[in-house]
Amino acid sequence: MDAATSGAEPFVIAADAVPPGSCRDVALPVSTLATGTASALAVRVLHGARPGPAVFVSAAIHGDEIIGTAIIQRLAQELRPEALAGTVLLVPVANIFGFITHSRYLPDRRDLNRSFPGSAGGSLAGQLAHIFHREVVARCTLGIDIHSAAIHRYNLPQIRIAAGSTRLVELAMAFGAPVIVESPLREGSLRDLAQKHGVEMLLMEAGEALRFDRLSIETGVSGVCRVLAHLGMVDADDGLTEVGIPARANRSVWVRSPRGGVTKRLRKSGDPVRKGDPLARVAGLFGEDPQELVSPVDGIVIGHATLPVVHQGDALFHIAAIPHPERIGARIDTITEAILASEPEGPPERLLDEDEVV
Repeated sequence: MDAATSGAEPFVIAADAVPPGSCRDVALPVSTLATGTASALAVRVLHGARPGPAVFVSAAIHGDEIIGTAIIQRLAQELRPEALAGTVLLVPVANIFGFITHSRYLPDRRDLNRSFPGSAGGSLAGQLAHIFHREVVARCTLGIDIHSAAIHRYNLPQIRIAAGSTRLVELAMAFGAPVIVESPLREGSLRDLAQKHGVEMLLMEAGEALRFDRLSIETGVSGVCRVLAHLGMVDADDGLTEVGIPARANRSVWVRSPRGGVTKRLRKSGDPVRKGDPLARVAGLFGEDPQELVSPVDGIVIGHATLPVVHQGDALFHIAAIPHPERIGARIDTITEAILASEPEGPPERLLDEDEVV
């Protein structure tokens, strides 16, 4: 089947044919646990009555990043195959093993998002990556993968895309998250695999590990629906006249604690800052010797630590460098206008993952 124009014919996945205008839950066998119990990857297929693109939405590729699971639960209730053009594949939990143990990793301590494309006879992570690639990614032309910050950290809802693609910028603008971050791809990641196989990818970062929050969920649900509307898959106003200009950045900095102690946070995720603006104060156990953290750049806070107790060197704030943070949220009328108004400066830098900075 041509993944680009699914819808008019049955959608075939794992030898299961889903008729047009219908919904089906498919369990993709993965492995057996140590107890011998079978494990499977759950996929809901919403196959539209009319032809159109095939899009997957996935969550919990890191097992403790569960905000996407809540977003997909909402999407599963709101999307209707009889009103859909094309096909949507919903994967609420990609790392089923880390999900049940509240862990970022698989039981073999491998990171699923460094294990693509995987192999049928490889490690547990490699086998899961191989199945996800073969049955989900390879059947689609666009993927939206949802992540969150690590435990005791919070990320402002944001979209991350590969640098240098006007099409990805357009799709990210349609999504409408507050921030778009462009960065090079990581070897073995889902985004890297997708690009190598011609599948466009948006990566959403939002919220905190092992927690749900309303802003992240609502931003994710509306963002996915806006992208589907932009692609002509759902009959709905894409709402482009109702959002502000997303901030675009291709460089970010981490601000770390100058001492151990207890913090009083003065800024939070979503706040625009200027170079030199105070971010927090860190003092000793009796409040002695307070030291101030200031922003090293103009930009917007896209992530912050939520735990007040810190060690010297802990990453407390993540700031996307933006030349004119005061423009964030200005009303836009077209995607073209938004792209021109938010063009970042300079070459993109590689972003560190949460486990690499804390």
